[in-house]
Amino acid sequence: MDTLNYKRYIAEIEFDLEENIYFSNIVGVRDTVGFHGESVTELKEAFQDAVDFYLDSCEKAGREPNKPFSDEFVD
Repeated sequence: MDTLNYKRYIAEIEFDLEENIYFSNIVGVRDTVGFHGESVTELKEAFQDAVDFYLDSCEKAGREPNKPFSDEFVD
C-alpha cells in the first residue's frame, strides 16, 4: 500500500473506483482526520493541509496532538 509522510505523520492511500478519488486518514491519531483528492498532486496537498489543520486545531484547543510515528525503537 502506498503511503504519504508529512511532518512525520503518515497516511495510507486508497482509491475509490466509483468516485474516482484518492482518499485516506492520518494514521495513528485518535481524531479522524480525513482528506481526498482527484489527483496525486491534489491528494498530497490535501494531506499536508489536513496535518497542518490538525496541529493548528490542537493548539487552539489547548491540547497536545498525538505524536507522529517514529522510526526509532524504544528498548
